[in-house]
Amino acid sequence: MFVEVARRIWGGSVVEGGEPPVLEAPRRRPKIGLALGAGVARGWAGIGVVRALKAAGIEPDVVSGTSMGAVVGGCMLAGKLDELEAFARDLTPRKVLSLIDIRFGGSGLVGGDRLGKLLGHHLGETAIETLEKPFVAVATELSTGHEIWLSRGGLVEALRASYALPGVFEPCRLGRRLLVDGALVNPVPVSVCQALGADLIIAANFAHDGHRHATVVQASHLHDLEADEPAGSPVERAGRRFVGRLFGSTPERPGITGVMMESFNIIQERIMRSRLAGDPPDVMIAPKLGSIGLVDFHRAAEAIEIGREAAERAVPEIAHMMSALAR
Repeated sequence: MFVEVARRIWGGSVVEGGEPPVLEAPRRRPKIGLALGAGVARGWAGIGVVRALKAAGIEPDVVSGTSMGAVVGGCMLAGKLDELEAFARDLTPRKVLSLIDIRFGGSGLVGGDRLGKLLGHHLGETAIETLEKPFVAVATELSTGHEIWLSRGGLVEALRASYALPGVFEPCRLGRRLLVDGALVNPVPVSVCQALGADLIIAANFAHDGHRHATVVQASHLHDLEADEPAGSPVERAGRRFVGRLFGSTPERPGITGVMMESFNIIQERIMRSRLAGDPPDVMIAPKLGSIGLVDFHRAAEAIEIGREAAERAVPEIAHMMSALAR
């Protein structure tokens, strides 16, 4: 009787001759956390990352997201990832423009009501606390700079606050707080998964473009400075120029939106490096998205595929770590 109970509880083996059972430590599946980072249009790659992990049988137990990463994570847990992917793949430059409600004299160039209504159509009145797994969307309080973790309340409102890019989208008011994009404080929210008790944290970094190194360039005279060649093929660069013109921006003469977006990207990358140095994930998935511009929302199919391939390359490392933690 004792032998059978030992086998069931401990998974051990019994030595012949009536010797005491050799007990093995029970295996426990590690608690997996998935931190989906910001990245504007490059954040579509998060859909590919999630798809690849699911196909490999890797299901996160807790999810955190910032900006576009919050949108992907929230829709995934709400069971609306298919709808989000269909919407993203169907985008064209003209459809992107149709979703932009320009406002003058407000707190941002874009009101965001059209995008908010679109999210509301699919997510309805879903509350974060009713999702199948713990989820946190990261935002920034505008007046204090506090990092705000949104883990309760309306999912749509939390996502809008998390992606409210300063100067582009109007800030979102939740209660007494005025919130903007969480990438200002925590672009890849690994620390949130740590706080939620994850044993193994997988981070997806969509801000990394594989080209920018943010080094120091010294010149004895201003005329000695030469611009680096833009990344990507001639066709890709032509595509970025076309989309840039739609937003009033070209490489030679960027508009106010282009300046804000690129400046925000530089700030985000610097903050991300600092945060990840202090809170490193166990596994980093960093798709090389340098060929996709920050506002190339119409290139979702490419971004998704790049994200999927990057996650597939990381699967063996994740599986090895899961096995080691289970022992």
